[in-house]
This record gives sequence, C-alpha cells and structure tokens, in this order.
Amino acid sequence: MDPIADLLTRIRNGNAKKKDYVDVPSSKIKQNIVKLLKEEGFIKGYRYIEDNKQGNIRVYLKYGDNKEKAIHSIKRVSTSSRRVYTGAGDIRRIRNGIGTILISTSKGIMTGQKAREDKLGGEIICEIW
Repeated sequence: MDPIADLLTRIRNGNAKKKDYVDVPSSKIKQNIVKLLKEEGFIKGYRYIEDNKQGNIRVYLKYGDNKEKAIHSIKRVSTSSRRVYTGAGDIRRIRNGIGTILISTSKGIMTGQKAREDKLGGEIICEIW
C-alpha cells in the first residue's frame, strides 16, 4: 500500500465528513507533507502523538465561517506503479495559482513555486487546491 496515498485519502475523507481532525500513522515524509500543507494554509495545524510504536500525526482540518472546505481537491499524481517526474521549467500552476503542487526534489519536499524559484525538478507527489 502507498502510505502517501493513505495520508491524502484520510485527509480527503475527513474533509468530506467535516471532521475536526484525522489521525495518520507517522513517517518523516508524511510529517514534511503535512508541514507544507500547514504553511500553504490548507490545514489548521498538526501534532505528533507518541504511541510507543511509529507514532501518529493528528491533522487538524480547516474550514471557513460557514463550514466551507479549505481543501476542494487533493489528488495523488505519482504512484508506486507510475512515477511522474517534471523538470524545473515544466512545473505547472494549479488553478491559476490558487492551488499548489508538492514535489519531491533532491533538496527535500517542497511546493512547485519554491521548486521553480530554486530551479529544481523532481517527482510530483500531489496536487491540492
């Protein structure tokens, strides 16, 4: 099973049911993805919860005043069976800049905008808007 796809699916499902938070088994790559989602304003926050195993990440979902969703769509692009790579010049904008794309580069996971500025390409992890 793809752990990143599991993270995105849990966030998507929790968002659809208007949950306050979702819990996800922890890993370093998931912590980096959740950190970027927080920086981009798609989630309220997150917290690491120790459980004497691998730990959990509690992701606090974000909604507007009338329970409008902050995340309209979150989609895994590169899968374990089909990797999708892009060069620095080919990184596209999502929804004319409303959304963002997360890319795994040689310098770590970053947003498409940051990768474009640093002239880095890499594997496209997901698109979110």
